[in-house]
Amino acid sequence: MRPGRTGRWGWLGLATWLVTLLLVQPAVAAPVIEQWTRPDGARVYLVRSEALPMLDVRLEFDGGSRRDPPGQAGLAAAAALMLGKGAAAYADQPARDEEALAEAWADLGAQWSATATLDRFSIALRTLTRPDVLQPALALLAQQLAAPTFDAAVWARERQRLVAAWQQAQAQPEVRAQRLYAQAVYRGHPYGAEATPETWAAIDAAALHAFWQRHARACTARLTLVGAISRAQAEALATQLLAPWQARPCEPLPPLPEVEPLPAAVTLAEPWAGAAQAQILIGQPGVARRDPDFVALQVANHIVGGGGFTSRLMHELREKRGLTYGVYSAFLAGRHAGAWTVVMQTRPEQAAQAVALIHEVLRRFSREGPSDEELRQAQRALVLGHALKLDTNRKVADQVAALAWAELPLDELATWPQRVQALTRQDLLRAWRRVIDPERLVTVVVGAAP
Repeated sequence: MRPGRTGRWGWLGLATWLVTLLLVQPAVAAPVIEQWTRPDGARVYLVRSEALPMLDVRLEFDGGSRRDPPGQAGLAAAAALMLGKGAAAYADQPARDEEALAEAWADLGAQWSATATLDRFSIALRTLTRPDVLQPALALLAQQLAAPTFDAAVWARERQRLVAAWQQAQAQPEVRAQRLYAQAVYRGHPYGAEATPETWAAIDAAALHAFWQRHARACTARLTLVGAISRAQAEALATQLLAPWQARPCEPLPPLPEVEPLPAAVTLAEPWAGAAQAQILIGQPGVARRDPDFVALQVANHIVGGGGFTSRLMHELREKRGLTYGVYSAFLAGRHAGAWTVVMQTRPEQAAQAVALIHEVLRRFSREGPSDEELRQAQRALVLGHALKLDTNRKVADQVAALAWAELPLDELATWPQRVQALTRQDLLRAWRRVIDPERLVTVVVGAAP
């Protein structure tokens, strides 16, 4: 083909060359993480990335839903919701209500969010590093962190919206199934607590302020920064954001109980009039993120139900029998042992057959473990997929923040592929048998035929 011409076969050849090039490229390099602890106790994790004039920030502290007081489930999530609903005057920033805050962020073109998961309260910021954008964005976020108003009238309005959404959700069988499953797996542990109209009614502006004063503290904060900034800039940024929290007392938070293993199998089935699909949840408590078998369990789960169309559950229930469009399993691993869960939907008259097949797949895997070919395929898929978790600054920030929260080694992301590839069939089977007992599972079915 002459230079400058791209015919039909030319484009095909170019596409083939590009695909080949992508396949032979080495995996995305793990980020180089700089870490230090400030005098106020905050831990800073910095990944320098000069490719784009952007900065991704994650500021986190021990304020997830597991810290909600008894009778006030939903308090942490309410604080996250209200953090953007108004801020009092702070430093050189004027007082702003929710509309003024939204307009200020829109004018900057920066993005921020606040979320409360089971374990942690997380504030995220994404902004340009140009001084005319970065500094106003940091000042605006610092104002929200220092002086949230938690206005009583605004909270009353938002509470009404939450209650309306909760009431609407009660008409969904999947919501009922999730509630029954969480209660059976966690049995009173804070991981299984559910926010309801009653618990929201027990939350007022004073409770929101008290939560913020107690949990938003510099001494236990983790600050992750990924972008085009130096260490000196990172330290200055940390000082600016954490300054209002430094004077707060730092007594240890009370310890929380662990999620105990199930003493016996539990089966819960409820009819649901008019349900087009039966909701099926099967599982039990899994492991905490720092468990030494976490990587082996991730590989084993990929084979059982986490690998999409290559998983055993998908093969048995969809491909061979057409019982569902999809079935998957996953570990929820945090500071405590989150649930390992199989999730699927099927026609009500097929629910009993599907449940029996899921149990049989789990028993067989616990007896025999994976084949050599299943192990090789899972290792290859997970190693290749690992690079996709690190191909943008935003993803790197999420991964490093998770590493920081779990207090894992700084080389965790760099060594993960090698640790996956070093696993044997015996490693997977030993780890799986230690954690997953097919004779002590919670099985929840909502909407099955009688």
